[in-house]
Amino acid sequence: MNRGSASGQQEGTAPLQIPGSVRLSFAATGQQGAAPMSGVFGELVWLQDGRSYDAQLSLKLLFRTLRSQHSSGVIGPTGIEPTRFSDKRRSEVASHFVRDQGKVLFSNNTPSVPLLPGAQDRLSIVMQIGALMAGDPARYPPGGALAIQTVGVDDADIWIFKVEDDEPLHLPAGDFVARRLVRNPRKPFDDKLELWLAPELGWLPVRMRQTQANGDFADLQLRDLSR
Repeated sequence: MNRGSASGQQEGTAPLQIPGSVRLSFAATGQQGAAPMSGVFGELVWLQDGRSYDAQLSLKLLFRTLRSQHSSGVIGPTGIEPTRFSDKRRSEVASHFVRDQGKVLFSNNTPSVPLLPGAQDRLSIVMQIGALMAGDPARYPPGGALAIQTVGVDDADIWIFKVEDDEPLHLPAGDFVARRLVRNPRKPFDDKLELWLAPELGWLPVRMRQTQANGDFADLQLRDLSR
């Protein structure tokens, strides 16, 4: 896929500025049960050519991949439009966006669900929110919120991200001032997701933290960026 950049704005839709291809490397800390995570690195590879995109987020320990998420699709009127999302630990499970039928299908035989306009998956949503923020930052001030249907590998729910204040961050890649967004759990066993997006990097994620209901968490902090 060729590297490029794209932006989109259609009448009746929010302004968007979709980032060009980029590779983000993260230092990862966290807790899994009684054991703290150590020696783990994260990498988010985002490729797009103005028509289609491919994104992969992986957690690695030395040369072993612990977990990877993969999202692919097209760049359309509403911005990022996924067609397939997968999550792999020991085995891979996936969801498929069947737009001509207006539904999401799941590989594990979970019943299909309606596909709503602007829907994202659990990986593409990070880049879509950044694209919305870059398109018109004033549209999403602290105290505001974004509501987006977010598809996993066996469910689809409306995720609401509350926009918080800007925060200074001291990361392995340097110092940044980043806008914090929080998706709080809405039901039992839901995860909490926190994103920090840096305006000086075109609202790319410089920190991502996911906390499970049992207290396990993974905290990814930017250590390198290459375009």
